[in-house]
Amino acid sequence: MKDLAVRLAALDADAGAALRVIEYFDRLAEARAGLHAVVRGAVVLAECPARLVDDERRVRVRITADGRTAPADTAPDPAWMSTAAGSATLWLERAGPAGPVEAMILERAAAAAKAVLDRTRGRAAAEVLVDETATEEARTQAARRLGLSPARPAAAAAVESGVPVIFVGARPEFPGRAGVGPAVAVLDLPWSWQAARVALRFAAEGTEEDPGPAVVHHDELGALALLAAAGDQSGLPDVRALAHAAAAAPWMLSTLHATADAISLRAAAATSRVHHSTLQDRINQAEHLLGWSIRDPHGRLRLQLALALRRLARHPA
Repeated sequence: MKDLAVRLAALDADAGAALRVIEYFDRLAEARAGLHAVVRGAVVLAECPARLVDDERRVRVRITADGRTAPADTAPDPAWMSTAAGSATLWLERAGPAGPVEAMILERAAAAAKAVLDRTRGRAAAEVLVDETATEEARTQAARRLGLSPARPAAAAAVESGVPVIFVGARPEFPGRAGVGPAVAVLDLPWSWQAARVALRFAAEGTEEDPGPAVVHHDELGALALLAAAGDQSGLPDVRALAHAAAAAPWMLSTLHATADAISLRAAAATSRVHHSTLQDRINQAEHLLGWSIRDPHGRLRLQLALALRRLARHPA
């Protein structure tokens, strides 16, 4: 790209300069630069102050000709060169019609700024949408900014970063642990979000230390969801017995999870990728350490509850 810009500059100065503008903002986009970097790039290339204003998102960024951040509290001069990108407008603080290079700077800078705003302020909109303390008007505006239709149910998902994930239809893929709330009317998303946060606490890392599903749907928890409101129960005898057993062997927790989750011991052996007789030996050792049988319905229920309480203790609210 740089060599092409040099060759074009030799033939047409404006064409070469325009290509350098494209290359400059492409690099900023690849680096996921913020708004100040984008506006500062417009300043560097146009050699004049520039500002970005988005009243809908309450964003105002102004960079002076020497690269310093300055207040943008005065109204822009209508004679300045400008272009709109969504709800934002970018100005070059220079009067007169934009030439080919200035037009390219405005176009590329505005597009880059819009991408940043959509990426970062879209996250804020999701947070407003799931905030039960926000007014209905504020949540309606947030839904509109996210492109959500009141006529279509949506669901909230909670992930480890704490940032709400709002989706309609097919569930997105998650990179790690996630809890998924029920699909509800858009204005009822605060309830879906709270349910998703509860479900996240039941989600496991999928390791030997924390075996279990990485993605948990609140709808599938049933009465188990009530355990999340019980507080830290790591001191309960069954949970302490589980911790005692877990310390005995690295395979203990994954074996217990498979046994509690499978429809039969043979299915548990298949899940654990061990021979049926090996699983029997492991269960014998586990039962000795736990102090109760896990082969009958009552014992399996105790184990399931102990595993759930252990996970809740590992992943507090």
